[in-house]
Amino acid sequence: MLDRKSNNDKGKPLEEMLAFVDENGNLSSVPPRQGNEDVTMQELTAVAKSRHRPVVEATRTGFVSYFNQAKGFGFITDDNARENVFFHANQLTELLKEKDRVSFTREKTPRGFSAVDLKRIG
Repeated sequence: MLDRKSNNDKGKPLEEMLAFVDENGNLSSVPPRQGNEDVTMQELTAVAKSRHRPVVEATRTGFVSYFNQAKGFGFITDDNARENVFFHANQLTELLKEKDRVSFTREKTPRGFSAVDLKRIG
């Protein structure tokens, strides 16, 4: 009981009890800047660079390792990464069959990467 009485916050000024949240969501004892202060160009560009931008990947190549025409999906084996990338028949502009060489772009989906913009090559 004595510990609790000695560690209470009664009688402290308001400024000592306040906590602020900075732009990153961290607690801070320093209040945030007001909107009427000058912002430097470096600060503006730092904020712009920190924003998440969608990553545009280069076109990849590979070959169709599996294609089920009845169900409308298949897999492409990427030449560089040697990983299988899923594709759906809706992404096809022309009919493909197994072992066809293709170029494609990977797109991140909730289930992993999918191939989009498929084109048969050579």
